[in-house]
Amino acid sequence: MQKIKVAVVYGGKSTEHEVSVHSAKDVCDILAKKYEVLKIFIDKQGLWYLQKECSTKLSSEDKPVSPIISKEANLYTKDGQQIKVDVFFPVLHGAMGEDGTIQGLFEILDVAYVGCGVLTSAMGINKEISKLMASFYGVPIVPYIKLKKSGKYDLSLLQEAAKQLGYPLFVKPVSLGSSIGVSRVDKKEDLEKAIKEAFKYDEVLLIEKGIDKAREVFCAVIGDYQGEIHTSLCGELKSANNAFFDYDAKYNIAGGCDMFIPAPLEESLQDKMRKASYEVFKALQGKGLARVDFLVSQDGEFYFSEINTLPGMSLTSLFPQLMAASSKEYPQVLDILINSALVRKENQKNLSINK
Repeated sequence: MQKIKVAVVYGGKSTEHEVSVHSAKDVCDILAKKYEVLKIFIDKQGLWYLQKECSTKLSSEDKPVSPIISKEANLYTKDGQQIKVDVFFPVLHGAMGEDGTIQGLFEILDVAYVGCGVLTSAMGINKEISKLMASFYGVPIVPYIKLKKSGKYDLSLLQEAAKQLGYPLFVKPVSLGSSIGVSRVDKKEDLEKAIKEAFKYDEVLLIEKGIDKAREVFCAVIGDYQGEIHTSLCGELKSANNAFFDYDAKYNIAGGCDMFIPAPLEESLQDKMRKASYEVFKALQGKGLARVDFLVSQDGEFYFSEINTLPGMSLTSLFPQLMAASSKEYPQVLDILINSALVRKENQKNLSINK
């Protein structure tokens, strides 16, 4: 029996480029035991390569490759090889990967792909839009102020508005992940610096009311080929040294965080967050997978923080560990995601494009 050919796509033009490659290594290793795996690396200039091994550095064995629109193939190498892919598996984070752009390309290529579609990805990566959707469906969110880089603002008036929200505050780029560009602000004198930092990475930012000493809790979501949505047990991460769970705590500091799965929270509170995860995923018309992040206050109230439609996928990442704690081991999870993508594509073939 011929193996299903899976093209794992990683890297990309994103501040989360290295995180993506790290995730892809583990995904490819697991998939290789059952599937024929193509390792497709996108460098920081947006050029595609068929790699021998997942890496941020190219070797002499790596071939330039291009996506093509053809009935016979989906990829074309510089030396003339045409490759027909059964399913694309994006392991991309942030811009040009988690925002609907790569999903749009897959739609144009008319090929099956793992994960959420164009609309869900675009809404999910935008922290404001996802919060508005969550709030519309009754999931609590924290108050915030939106600021555009193209617009002028009066710092003193902004500081007064921030005071009304109440310190601490968090300033965040509206469409990035991995806590890149995020700053905690404890006094008005630090607000402008945080704004400038966020604007390095995005044209729009949010100034959110902070939940002091908040607990950061996460729930994984997976949609199977039958359209059923399953939520995991909740997990909690605690930063060992930092004021919040920032990029360094996640990736650069050894022992930078402690992970607890399941989270040491009352079962009733976890049930509420699992239900909220389901509602947010469903509201955004999610497919495949996501991780939904919450903040929990000291008095036990929870607030939707964000949804990651392509969460970290390495073996040490939250998503696979949350699923494992919920009786779904990683190879099984990857099987579900690939089968779901193939069934979804097959269902689309039955839709008419004529009146």
